This record gives sequence, structure tokens and C-alpha cells, in this order.
Amino acid sequence: MWLNQQHIAAPAIRAYRKALLHSTPHHLVIDQLFDPVKLLEVSRILQQEQGWQTQQHTYSALYVDEAKWQKTPAAQRFVQRDLWQRTAFAGSNNIDIQSAGTENVLATPTITNPALAFLQFLRGAEFMALLSRLFRVQITDIHVANPELNTNYFRLGAKDFVNQHADDSPGREVCMLLYLNEHWHDTQGGELVFSGKDDHPVYIAPLFNRCVLFDPSSEGAEHWVNPVRGESGSPYRYNLTSWYWSE
Repeated sequence: MWLNQQHIAAPAIRAYRKALLHSTPHHLVIDQLFDPVKLLEVSRILQQEQGWQTQQHTYSALYVDEAKWQKTPAAQRFVQRDLWQRTAFAGSNNIDIQSAGTENVLATPTITNPALAFLQFLRGAEFMALLSRLFRVQITDIHVANPELNTNYFRLGAKDFVNQHADDSPGREVCMLLYLNEHWHDTQGGELVFSGKDDHPVYIAPLFNRCVLFDPSSEGAEHWVNPVRGESGSPYRYNLTSWYWSE
């Protein structure tokens, strides 16, 4: 079980709904939503150098190559960070073979890599049903061509950045951010910042097992990330980002 059950009981859901409706943007910050022991296993995998690749976005184009990036003025660049390549860990997926008489029956694939298993869980029926309860909208991947591309891990170093932008693509109902930074300190920066309302931005520190859920179309939902400072601790800020659509 990935979810911390006390945080998804009916009283908690009612409290989340109230907080969601009375915040600008409409957002929730839920600490310890997931099993911390399991998330530590994920975190240790992400700290390996294997599988990371630089990702760069401009305001006019996503996933630009290095040649185009160098020709783009700094003011038009809004993301530079590392994206986790799940294909580098494809060998971590085991398939169970069950014996049935004299025949071998191929069972449902068992994902043993915790980082891959968590990505699968976040696109599964249980978690999307929770989001549907919280946001009162039916979350589904039925019309999403490549759901797995919309849930992944990222890391930011001191030279990386996520500048102000909106995530309000048509039909996108919920954005999720989950932080996987053990022993993160205020001096390391890296806060998520929502533009908020009436010149009152909302600052959220990227603490371990802190989940942020928000409505990307709500007022004040444009956001950015404060620079990461690498004076102490981990040189990277790790997070998971996941986007969800309705029917």
C-alpha cells in the first residue's frame, strides 16, 4: 500500500475539500500522504546518476535540442532540469512464472523497482479515484494517448531553473507535485511559488513526502521554482510531477 490510510479517511477528505475551495490558487499541501518507508526506497534510486537526461523547454517550444536552446534568448527559456529515464531501469521489471500442472502460465508482470512501481500506482484506479473525490471531477486516462509520459521524476541543480508558467492545458484538471528530498533545509532554496492573489505569492518548501495538488486553471495557479542553492546537503532537488485529465 502506497497511501497513508489516515490521510485518506472521510474526515481528512472533508478537510481537504474545504481547504481546496478556500485557497488561491485552489490547492492542497498534504504532508506524509504516502508511506515514508516506500518513498525512501524511491529516493535512494533517484540519487543514482544512472538514467538522468537534461530537459529544456522554451515558451514557444517544448523539448528543444541544444542547438535551438543556444539560439533562444534567456528570457524565452523557462525550464532547464533533468528528467528521469525509466527505460534505463526496464530490466528492473520482473515477470513471475507460475506453475500450473505441467504447463507454465505467464502471470501479471510484477514491477520490483520501487521507482517504477510508484509511477504505475499514480496512474492507477486507486489513486485517480482519490483525486476524483478531492476535486469532484472524474479523473481518467481514457483519452490520454501516453499516460506514462505525464508522470515522472525530475531533479534540479544549482544551474537549473523552472521559470513562471501555467499548466492549464485543455482538459487538465489536476497537477500533482511530490517532493523526495531527504533532510532539506531552508538554506537550500528550491521553493515552489504560486503567483497567488493580490500580490501575495504562496511559497511551499520542497520537504520530503510533501504532496501539492492544485487546479491549474484556478486563479493564481501560475508558478515557478526558486533557485536551488548547493551550499550544503544534496546538490539536487528531487520531485515527482504528475498531470491528470477528466473525461
